[in-house]
Amino acid sequence: MPTEWGSILTLFHNHVEICIFCGIFPRIARLLTITDINLTVAAGIIAAIGDIGRFSSPQKLVSYFGLNPRVRQSGLVPAHHGRISKVGRSHARAMLVEAAWAAAKTPGPLHAFFVRIRAKRGHQIAAVALARKLTVLCWHLLTKDADYRWARPALIANKRRTMEFKAGRPQAKGNKPGPAYAYNIKVLRDQEMEVARRAEQAYEQFVAQWETLPKEKVRGRSKPAGL
Repeated sequence: MPTEWGSILTLFHNHVEICIFCGIFPRIARLLTITDINLTVAAGIIAAIGDIGRFSSPQKLVSYFGLNPRVRQSGLVPAHHGRISKVGRSHARAMLVEAAWAAAKTPGPLHAFFVRIRAKRGHQIAAVALARKLTVLCWHLLTKDADYRWARPALIANKRRTMEFKAGRPQAKGNKPGPAYAYNIKVLRDQEMEVARRAEQAYEQFVAQWETLPKEKVRGRSKPAGL
């Protein structure tokens, strides 16, 4: 277990209030809004990143995790993009790939992205491409202090409550349901899944539109919101 993750986990168990005030909780909670990122992955990514201000662009964070493809070019020959560099934080990279495989099985825009790449390049390359997409998404959420657009509220509440339990916060007493209670209601979970499926369909329709355009117009296309 990496030192950074071990240190954060120890801080969780021993000093929950310190975690809240020093800003660790808010940043981890921000990443937990991404459906397929759990507490372990979110904490590991935050530990590896440190201050997000160190990275002036998402591409720099991608390179930091070693998820950028190697580029080979000689003379006037067009550049060739090969396998990822694997330079940098290997543990965080592995966790992002793990999260990518989870996203590949969950309805939503990220699943649609995986399916599209898989059809052209295969499972493994699609998983790495989705891990790179997750890295870019994490950079935007942390930099802009924003939640994932297609977040599932009941699932987020359940993950945040799990985070609080891990940190040692006592269980609330009384008969009043907590914010995570909604995740136990199947109807509400199904409603959130339906929203995710609609978002996936919207992404597929958007991609279908610009894939039929000439290359000149595709270069200037806008990206689907919230992916």
